[in-house]
Amino acid sequence: MTGTVASDADGSIDRNALEARGAKGAGALIALGVRPDDVVATILRNDLAHLEVMRATALAGAVLCQLNWHGAAREVEDILTDCDARAVIVHRDLVDPLAQALKGRTVIAVTPGRAMRAAYGVSPEAAAARPDLGEWAALRDAAAPFAGNELMRPILRYTSGSTGRPKGIRRATAGLTKDSAETRRRIAVEMMRMRPGGRFLTAAPLYHSAPSSLTTMAMATPETSVHILPRFDAEGFLRAATETRATHIYLVPTMMSRMLKLPDEVKARYDLSAVEFCLSTGSPFPHDLKTAMIDWWGPVFWESYGASEIGFMTMVSSAEALARPGTAGRVQMGGSILILDAEGNALPPGAVGDIHVRVEAYGDFAYSNDPEGRKEAERRGHVSVGDMGWLDEEGYLFISDRKKDMIISGGANIFPAEIEGALIEAPFIADAAVFGAPDVEFGERIVAAIQPAAGWSPDRAEVLAWLDGRLARMKHPRVIEFHDALPREDSGKIFKARLRAPYWRDAGRNI
Repeated sequence: MTGTVASDADGSIDRNALEARGAKGAGALIALGVRPDDVVATILRNDLAHLEVMRATALAGAVLCQLNWHGAAREVEDILTDCDARAVIVHRDLVDPLAQALKGRTVIAVTPGRAMRAAYGVSPEAAAARPDLGEWAALRDAAAPFAGNELMRPILRYTSGSTGRPKGIRRATAGLTKDSAETRRRIAVEMMRMRPGGRFLTAAPLYHSAPSSLTTMAMATPETSVHILPRFDAEGFLRAATETRATHIYLVPTMMSRMLKLPDEVKARYDLSAVEFCLSTGSPFPHDLKTAMIDWWGPVFWESYGASEIGFMTMVSSAEALARPGTAGRVQMGGSILILDAEGNALPPGAVGDIHVRVEAYGDFAYSNDPEGRKEAERRGHVSVGDMGWLDEEGYLFISDRKKDMIISGGANIFPAEIEGALIEAPFIADAAVFGAPDVEFGERIVAAIQPAAGWSPDRAEVLAWLDGRLARMKHPRVIEFHDALPREDSGKIFKARLRAPYWRDAGRNI
């Protein structure tokens, strides 16, 4: 790996040095009692320590579970309990807000660096909090490097699930071999066009499935540099892409929209000519936005339709997207797509039905606390993640609607059932329904329709105050509307489509 580096906003190290730190980190984890197939949970933002922990966990043969650091204590506690994390590695300023969730667990702290403190407004006092907790860097440096040859396990992902409960997505294997690293190397080359000498850059949070997967793919590709930023800033990202001469980039549409809004004279300062491949996932990539980015950077943009359960399923290039506006591309890695009706019959090209996908390269999966959920999602050996769409004659997929009651905002999956559950617990709320509405910047915004309890005067601020500490801020409704009564069927099921329709009527899209 000579000549290649790993970097964050505070500095860089040679990839060989990162690998050495990973080996010592693996030794530190093993000394703490972590064994093969144990879960190591992280609650970290983007920095070099996060990359070190990813490597250390892999080298130790443990299973990495990256948690959203925005999560409220109750959410974090539910996940840590479900996965039975052997150790939790967390940025030091986040420990006290999550104290209840971390109680009784082995906790290792990471002191946030200068750039991260500036990016997130972390005070010196918060950055130095809890001196009683061991520091990752000190434990790592004091450990003997682990010289074993444990196979790398797949990462454990969590989704809130349609019921609102967190569900861990566990894989029995990683596909072609039992070593997840081999699968990632193959996907990196075949799908992501990664190559020796490439330079990967992202500012997306590593607790999200796609940026984490792409980062591990880059780290599994020989002679590839990896650059991560603590958070996204439109001009700052352009500056980093120019300075690192990034060849491979991960962005979501929200980030692209913010960069396009920069003044022309600002955009002109930066050289993006080294970029060969820029991938977007997670939320719909509007055709006008994609066209504007292609006009600016050239035909380097690719979009993937995927899910944590199945992985990257389809890919579409800039040329294909321009030729077939709205397509999510064709299935990859030797996979297959079936469009099925309600009875499980295959539908012909052009007919809309449930999208079912099989991509064997990623391996099979099961939900940690929902054994029936995996069975219910499968038809004819293919799995559905709740979307509807159609295939054209040449096998290009078009997504029509979301069958699941899920909101995708800024690339994050948000499940209304979880928010509704928190709202209904409020003594001043009689009924609640949550759904997504179109949003130019984030793809969708969260709308809560609330029926006040008798005697309560509707107060938006009181609703948001109730959710504070119960749900991460990103799950708080941006629009709150009050109704005398919510429309429900005789069976009790809410007519959510009636509430949703006015917001989407003139949007020109359904998701």
